[in-house]
Amino acid sequence: MAQDASSGSTAGIVAGGNPFDYSSSAPYTLFLFQAVFIILICQALHYPLSKLRQPRVIAEVIGGIVLGPSVLGRIPNFTQTCFPSSSIPGLTLLANIGIILFLFILGLEVDLSFMKKHLTAALSVGLINMAIPFALGCGIARGIYNDYVLEGDDSESNDPVKFTTYMVFIAVAMCITAFPVLARILTELNLIGDRVGTIVLAAGIMNDLTGWILLALVVSLANATKSVNTVYILLLAVGWFLFLYFLVKKVMYFLLRRFTNDLSTGEPSQISILFILLLVFTSSWFTDIIGVHPIFGAFMAGVIVPRDNGYVIKITEKLEDLVHIVLIPIYFAIAGLNVNLGLLNRGLDWAYIVGIILLAMFGKIVGGLFAAKLNKLLWRESLAVGILMSCKGIVEIVVLNVGLSSGIISQRVYSMFVVMALITTLSTTPLTIWVYPISYRTKLEKYLKKEITWDGKSLVTEGHDDEHDDSLSLLTETKSLEGKNIESLGNFRITKLIILMKNIESISHIMPLLHDITTSSELENNYPIDVKAIQLREFTSRTSHLLEASSHTVEEDSNVPLDLEQSNVSLLVIMKMFNDLMGNHFSSKSILSSFRNHVFSINDQVSEVSNLLIASMKIPIFKDRHIYSEVNSQVDSSDALLVKRLFSSSKCHFGVLMYNDMNRGTYEDREDAHFISAERTRPFFTVKSANIVLNQDNLLCSSDLLALHVVYKLAFNLTEINVYIISSSKSTGFAKQIECLLSEKEDVKLSINLKKDFNELEECIVKSKLSHEKELFVVANNIAKENDDRLFSEEVVRLLDISLTQGFNVLALRAAN
Repeated sequence: MAQDASSGSTAGIVAGGNPFDYSSSAPYTLFLFQAVFIILICQALHYPLSKLRQPRVIAEVIGGIVLGPSVLGRIPNFTQTCFPSSSIPGLTLLANIGIILFLFILGLEVDLSFMKKHLTAALSVGLINMAIPFALGCGIARGIYNDYVLEGDDSESNDPVKFTTYMVFIAVAMCITAFPVLARILTELNLIGDRVGTIVLAAGIMNDLTGWILLALVVSLANATKSVNTVYILLLAVGWFLFLYFLVKKVMYFLLRRFTNDLSTGEPSQISILFILLLVFTSSWFTDIIGVHPIFGAFMAGVIVPRDNGYVIKITEKLEDLVHIVLIPIYFAIAGLNVNLGLLNRGLDWAYIVGIILLAMFGKIVGGLFAAKLNKLLWRESLAVGILMSCKGIVEIVVLNVGLSSGIISQRVYSMFVVMALITTLSTTPLTIWVYPISYRTKLEKYLKKEITWDGKSLVTEGHDDEHDDSLSLLTETKSLEGKNIESLGNFRITKLIILMKNIESISHIMPLLHDITTSSELENNYPIDVKAIQLREFTSRTSHLLEASSHTVEEDSNVPLDLEQSNVSLLVIMKMFNDLMGNHFSSKSILSSFRNHVFSINDQVSEVSNLLIASMKIPIFKDRHIYSEVNSQVDSSDALLVKRLFSSSKCHFGVLMYNDMNRGTYEDREDAHFISAERTRPFFTVKSANIVLNQDNLLCSSDLLALHVVYKLAFNLTEINVYIISSSKSTGFAKQIECLLSEKEDVKLSINLKKDFNELEECIVKSKLSHEKELFVVANNIAKENDDRLFSEEVVRLLDISLTQGFNVLALRAAN
């Protein structure tokens, strides 16, 4: 039969060969189908579950169960056709290679220096959080052992496993925490930098290390024929880790520094990857032959890899796609083939399932709750720690597979604990959001900064002089300017300029604005402004992103760190060089965040309400020149949706620079417009002129005043300022106030134009100059923050409409609440 299959496979389906017939001489034929089938099932399940903010491991575990005897296996001949028993050894081999590489990557995630930095939290939360469910696991293990081992209906051998071994394994399965899943949930919920996240990360590392040590003990107990052999196995395992940590690690450092430039650049060379992979397989082989399990050796190898300049991140980037997309789903498919929910056909089985779920969650939550309280967290913070520590995920499945392959547990008990792992992991994210929502975190942040009392009453009521209070009130209230001295706007201060960077295309448009608004002089009101650049990057499910998000290597200070310069955040390096030349006080931050957390992550970088956050977007081009309805329909795009959310939810003043690339004409066009002769005497990084459009009929809101103050600041460093006031009355009293405000610098060329409507404004702009290149128009984005789906107000969109033909940029501003 095998020979026929082989010949059929060689000849192909054209000659009548059956591609589902397994052939030992051509095993890849069936394997390729199995791999594609498994990957597609897992991806199909992951998409809807990701909308529920569930980690990928949930889809992979469920995918394995679907492929097993519980679901698709019930279809007649499905398993025999798609997963014949003769093909399982090949799949198992590849799955084990995948899990070895995965445990190596998991070892790369374990940052011992981070654990040492938070040693108190790691020891108290990590160990107490394990001790309580471990004790509860020991208790329920007696009942499971009596009902499923001593009765003999699940026993696969005449020599049942010893109760001590069985008890320790059940206890480990109950108390372990899946660190990789935990870290992904923390990143997804934007808790990495939170007090809860810091404690959970430190405790998770400790929990992980302790759990693997206990599992190694269980495996050695199961494999040892004599009690004394267990001691020898453990001593060999500990000795091997000490050998790796104190000798091999130092040799690795020496070789990488002496013969490569890897640790300086953070980029591993091919020879370094070869050496590290050989170390992984050698360590796995050694731990296997001493009687533990190859995954422990891979984990040890990952722990000792250098972490200089994000070295482990780059190693992970080279391995993770193959491991997570191909090999891990195959591992879970093999695991799923061993899950048979049909065996759980008794009330006793489901009673135990409910029992182990309740005990596992109760033990982890209570243990985390009280341990976190010992670290002086509040009750809801402590409860969130306990809930987060209760997630199981992929580590639990690995532990259960080790127990099943070692003969410690039966297929029925294995299936029961897989259900427990699924339920606890599924419930982690929604329970955390419920217990520790963003609203509570925001309130807690203000409370810890002593800005409010716990009842929400403001504590920031003293310590401001009258002048400062008056200037602040201008930008927090809507006021009529009839009879109001608008010159008091000069007392207001933008305390920090925060630039949101997403792509290099916008940097040439941001630099002129940055140059002119931050340049200070000897004039009193031409004050300097600190600059902070934020690079916002999309967080994915990649382990390398997880490592980067949780490693805290990108520090926030006045200088861009060395590891930042060697990484893919070159935008921040460019901004640092530019601000150094300008003499600005500069800081930077590279943020990895999921899209739904972008606004929250950005607001974390805002120090006070008087900061000015500026994003940038390219002005959309449409066939129809009149783009009012179309530009507001672009809220579905990610950049526009982020801008809309920032307009409504930013903790400080916010503006978006809409830049125009339509002004890049030919040499002849620029010569005709006298471009060259006009620009030779001007600095390269500067705005040609600043223009402000006010459309409030002498009744300005806080956003108009913010726009006016920005132009006031620009006026100190420009030679031309144009003010366009749209007013049906064309009152000159308001114009005189603006003239008084903007004329503080004597050599500025100021033009104030009163127009009835936007049509008259457009006619004025078009006729005023042949070219508006490098000009900036500033306008307030006066839209309601509540129940308004528009991105821009009508005034902003009309101005964008004009810019499409005139080539100027538009800065739309909105003041904070």
